[in-house]
Amino acid sequence: MRHARAAIGLILTVWLWVGSAAGLEIEDRRHYPGTGERVLRILSTADLTVFDPFLAAFHRERPDLALDYSVVSSAELHRAIREGAAFDLAISSAMDLQFQLVNDGFAQDYRSAVTETLPGWARWREQIFAFTTEPAVVVISTERFAGLPPPETRQDLIDVLRDHPERFHGAVGTYDVRVSGLGYLFATQEARSTDAYWRLSEVMGRLDPQLYCCSGQMIDDVASGRLALAYNVLGSYAADRLAQDSGGRVRILRMQDFSNVILRTAFIPMAATEREAAGALIDTLLIAGLRESPGDWPLPPLGRASEGSGAGFGPIRLGPALMVYLDPLNRRAFLREWENAMEQR
Repeated sequence: MRHARAAIGLILTVWLWVGSAAGLEIEDRRHYPGTGERVLRILSTADLTVFDPFLAAFHRERPDLALDYSVVSSAELHRAIREGAAFDLAISSAMDLQFQLVNDGFAQDYRSAVTETLPGWARWREQIFAFTTEPAVVVISTERFAGLPPPETRQDLIDVLRDHPERFHGAVGTYDVRVSGLGYLFATQEARSTDAYWRLSEVMGRLDPQLYCCSGQMIDDVASGRLALAYNVLGSYAADRLAQDSGGRVRILRMQDFSNVILRTAFIPMAATEREAAGALIDTLLIAGLRESPGDWPLPPLGRASEGSGAGFGPIRLGPALMVYLDPLNRRAFLREWENAMEQR
């Protein structure tokens, strides 16, 4: 009888996995076996290279749980949760898409002693919780920039690209904001905060820019020398890649005139069936996020960022303003202007 129950549990787990993943473009997946029959299904945009330590730490605390961790794009995550895919936790760096899902009623409430310790700017209505602050940075190839001063502001970057088009033609990478949710968030937030964004986009557009879906691919292409620079990639991914680069081929620059800082967030979808386990993982992430120093974790903590941070350097706020550029008319207008700047012929 026990073997029959185990077989039924295995069949159910496989069915849940297939149902959850149906139609999803999964970039990576890892299964952490548990001693019990329960499975916590996690849908996330975070690469396993930076998120495995968090999952491994949680699994040590809860070895009874099996963890199914699927990596997808932010747009895929948004679509899957909206369509009711059976996942217990949604984690993404695309704050606007996450907030829209929560605002539209796709999240369950969750409250614990740990969530109560979060500052107000790092949570919204006991439904969505931030556990990192991650700046957008520029990553450059030291070889391709040899003899040139590293830019400190967007105007500096505009000047170096204008002055050396032969060096940077076909060697500038940035997000394709039509397909990258995080890239779209970075672009819209930057466009509303600094006029230099459109001037820089037009300069890049004259250099045959290479367009990407993800930070990791851009950073790898800088490290290999295929790109001279990658613009607006996640600083956490860049730092992880730099730690592996003993040859000094990659350098990280944080623009001094303005810096996007995103909050990586988590929430429990309405379709979740393992609410208790999902809440326990949220608590683990928040405890790591509230630590005083970065330590050995690959993703940065919330730190001391707050509403009072210096202009242009504080985290993007969780709130309804995030959805302005998700309005279909606003999105079409923004993408039309972006295409005109970035796809010059």
